[in-house]
Amino acid sequence: MDVAVIGAGAIGGTLAALLERAGHRVEVTARGERLAAIAADGIRLTGRWGEHRARVAAGERLTAAPDLALLCVKAQDELGALRANEPALPGVPLVVVQNGLDGADGARSAHTGPAIGAIAFFSADCPVPGEARVLVRGPLYLGSGTAPPTAEAAEAARVLSTALPSRAVANFAGCQWTKLVVNQINAMPAITGLSVQETLAEPRLRRIILASMREAIRTGRRAGIAFGSLEGMTPLALGVLGSAPAPVGSTLLRLMGRRLGREPVLGSTLQSVERGLATEIDHLNGAIVARARALGADAPVNAAMTELVHEVERDHRFRTAHEVARRIRLT
Repeated sequence: MDVAVIGAGAIGGTLAALLERAGHRVEVTARGERLAAIAADGIRLTGRWGEHRARVAAGERLTAAPDLALLCVKAQDELGALRANEPALPGVPLVVVQNGLDGADGARSAHTGPAIGAIAFFSADCPVPGEARVLVRGPLYLGSGTAPPTAEAAEAARVLSTALPSRAVANFAGCQWTKLVVNQINAMPAITGLSVQETLAEPRLRRIILASMREAIRTGRRAGIAFGSLEGMTPLALGVLGSAPAPVGSTLLRLMGRRLGREPVLGSTLQSVERGLATEIDHLNGAIVARARALGADAPVNAAMTELVHEVERDHRFRTAHEVARRIRLT
């Protein structure tokens, strides 16, 4: 099939390379050094899904209408990317691969075809322009809302499963909330400059991450969310994480860090900070704060972590574990 990937960063570049390796014709969009590298030498896939050099068409905008399109930009860049590429997308099924809660819903305001939500449960980074390195393998989940998956979601999952494990799921909204809880590990690396594994190994930082996850779980429950299951992160596991004694929750997070392996996982928020780009923290920890306030509640740990990430964005100075613990005092 002809597949377009809008935003060939870590996630988009990985998907583009896997799809090209599976035999699809792929066109990607990118900018700057990344675009120049891809146009010259393709996308080099490395890491946990093997090595491959994917030869793909590349430009700042799509040049032809695909059979299927994947939108893989940050949440804050979604509408701009869609408007720039919409001439090539009328009626095309669009898979929005994005963190946060509102990706597919936001895309529907600027896209004339079906918009399908997607959760990437793998971790990747871009060590150099033109390379997509997979650090942790995982599937794609597709769907929308709380209903069973649509025919469009099922068909998109079928196509994508030729390249990597992909499945259309019911209660996609609940799965988004589960991923949002998991993504609470994303802010602390951006605040400290440490890997996810290092932040989960440091007792003071781990306690704060656990507190932020518990706020996210409480907020979802207040909103009436039925959490979904993602690769072992089940509603039962979230229940334990959210209400078990703190030492039990801390142990679960320490084990999570160990399961990530030895290759440092930086998280997308730290990757944005290191590149001098705006992060999507307002759509991660900030989304918890906004949802809690809409429900007449507070999420002070998530609010503090969101502000700390913004401070690092502004002053380009990582905080030590001691500074973070002084700033975010847990009761």
